[in-house]
Amino acid sequence: MDWPLEFGIFLAPFHPVGQNPTLALERDLELVVRLDQLGFDEAWFGEHHSAGYEIIASPEVFIAVASERTRRIRLGTGVSSLPYHQPFMLADRMVLLDHLTRGRVMMGVGPGALPSDAFMMGIDPMAQREMMEESLEAILALLDGSEPVTREAGWFTLRDARLHLRPYSHPRFEVAVAAQISPAGPRAAGRFGLGLLSIGATSAGGFDVLGSHWTTMEERAEEFGTVVDRRKWRLVGPMHIAETEEQARRDVEHGLAEWIDYFQRVAALPLAPAEGDTGQQVDALMASGFAVVGTPDMAAAQIERLIEQSGGFGTFLLMAHEWADREATLRSYELFAKYVAPRFQGSLPSLAGSRDWAAEHRPAFIGAAGGAIMKAITDHQAEREKRQQSESGPGA
Repeated sequence: MDWPLEFGIFLAPFHPVGQNPTLALERDLELVVRLDQLGFDEAWFGEHHSAGYEIIASPEVFIAVASERTRRIRLGTGVSSLPYHQPFMLADRMVLLDHLTRGRVMMGVGPGALPSDAFMMGIDPMAQREMMEESLEAILALLDGSEPVTREAGWFTLRDARLHLRPYSHPRFEVAVAAQISPAGPRAAGRFGLGLLSIGATSAGGFDVLGSHWTTMEERAEEFGTVVDRRKWRLVGPMHIAETEEQARRDVEHGLAEWIDYFQRVAALPLAPAEGDTGQQVDALMASGFAVVGTPDMAAAQIERLIEQSGGFGTFLLMAHEWADREATLRSYELFAKYVAPRFQGSLPSLAGSRDWAAEHRPAFIGAAGGAIMKAITDHQAEREKRQQSESGPGA
């Protein structure tokens, strides 16, 4: 790739039931602050309304709080489930956030992930992807603002609608569409010339379709006269790293089994065998290529694998989780920022080159430095002798 990668997190979040949810949300905010300090570029926050684990109901509210505690990290809805919202109201809230964050907000959109959410709102799962695209078309027209928007979609109505507050970002904040395995996300992203959030990029099905997803985006962009940019493509995958693979494996004994159980029993997305001990579960996740539990070198190899499979993308997002305890989790992100991210940001070759050049010319530099020291000593001695002679007088 001809550009440096950026890095961030995708924070659903995943908090096992049985613990204080207020403290769990505070840990999420603490994590975002720490990532901001470590130089991560982005953080995306999910929207969920059932099942007890993913407890951020409004990513916009969470972003408003996080923005006050951070300085530079960009903050996105990951994602706003469009069938759950009247598009005018959602667009208006995002524009307000764009102003409050001084342009640090991003909008990720999707059809909604949990079937239980849609059920409670009486939404037909078969209609969600169509509803998403209808809403997205309306939201982008509202953000464009060149003319009033009138839409009648059956499930929402807009009549001469216009946003009285224009976005802070010009011409608007970034918008990205979520994708798992189906082509719905790439089709919408290509049609409107948006970014793509490949949430299941490292799952078996998601990894296999990375290339075809980008092809779909390019075909749709050509069909509708839009432009798509690989640098606005984000790939998501889970990792936990430590100084050694053995330490990383010990760390995830804290919470990996509960996380797998949630996906097996509630989210209807089996990722690894629920039976067996944690070591066997780690082996299964690693063998499938879905996750990395190991060292910074292993994390870097996973990113290289994704680059090769996709043909190039712009940002890698770590799927946030609590496989390990608080200290080990924060340490994992620190190790990633220290040893993994720089390999893909172009910041290491110049440092190594400067060190090697200095080492190669060390004899000449040391000789010159030694000569300068000896000259300083000689000059100092000569000055002292001259001063002593002057003080002793001509008759001395």
